[in-house]
Amino acid sequence: MAATGDIQHHIYSITVENKFGVLSRVAGLFARRGFNIVSLAVSPTEDERFSRMTIVVDAASAPLEQVTKQLHKLIPVIKVMELHPDDAVERELMLVTVKAEVDTRSQITELASIFEARIEDVGFEAITIQVAGRPDKLDAITDLLTPFGIVELQRTGQIALPKLSRSQQRLRAVKTRGA
Repeated sequence: MAATGDIQHHIYSITVENKFGVLSRVAGLFARRGFNIVSLAVSPTEDERFSRMTIVVDAASAPLEQVTKQLHKLIPVIKVMELHPDDAVERELMLVTVKAEVDTRSQITELASIFEARIEDVGFEAITIQVAGRPDKLDAITDLLTPFGIVELQRTGQIALPKLSRSQQRLRAVKTRGA
């Protein structure tokens, strides 16, 4: 279970058929039951017949067992996994435009550098920054940029995959040509 501030969240990775109307059916299930969706990201998987939905829900509004059972009842749902933050690779993308007068630009670009963010656009009075990382990283840079004056902010929504196994098995070396 993930947390933002004091609010606890469940992160679901749901594999669904890549067909018309599936997104609305899954989102409708959450809406009908009063579950608060905090974040939603959808994209095709490596197999174009399927899409992966990463849905982050408020834990207080959505008991884990009830959500999982309801999702499994939907026909287009292939697989449902709850991802615990310790066992998942989580990322989110944010674009933020910040007021940047001549005397504050260096401070803003230094903050961007510290957070391994990229300056995407520069205007006379503002800078647009791209930041990618865990949601808490995006929250932290947002807090630090707020005093400069945030003009606009857009976040993609969280995506997540399970972490890879760290078992004793070793990966076999891949032979390259000429070796």
